[in-house]
Amino acid sequence: MSTSVYVGNIPWEVSEDELAHIFRSNLQIDEVRAKIEHDQMTGESRGFGFIEIPDEKIEEAIHKMHGFDLNGRELIVN
Repeated sequence: MSTSVYVGNIPWEVSEDELAHIFRSNLQIDEVRAKIEHDQMTGESRGFGFIEIPDEKIEEAIHKMHGFDLNGRELIVN
């Protein structure tokens, strides 16, 4: 089973594929999906989103990825 985890402070230029890849690489798992929220009017990133990962990797994701420097911004993962 998998759960969605909040990810904030995402740099504007990062895509969903890039965000998922970063989590896949750092957690060494294949089952990661990312969804970045976008403004309905402009289509621009709102700087936050969610990753969907297996339940057993949630604590590891929070521990490893909270504060992770991504293009000069520290991710907020909780």
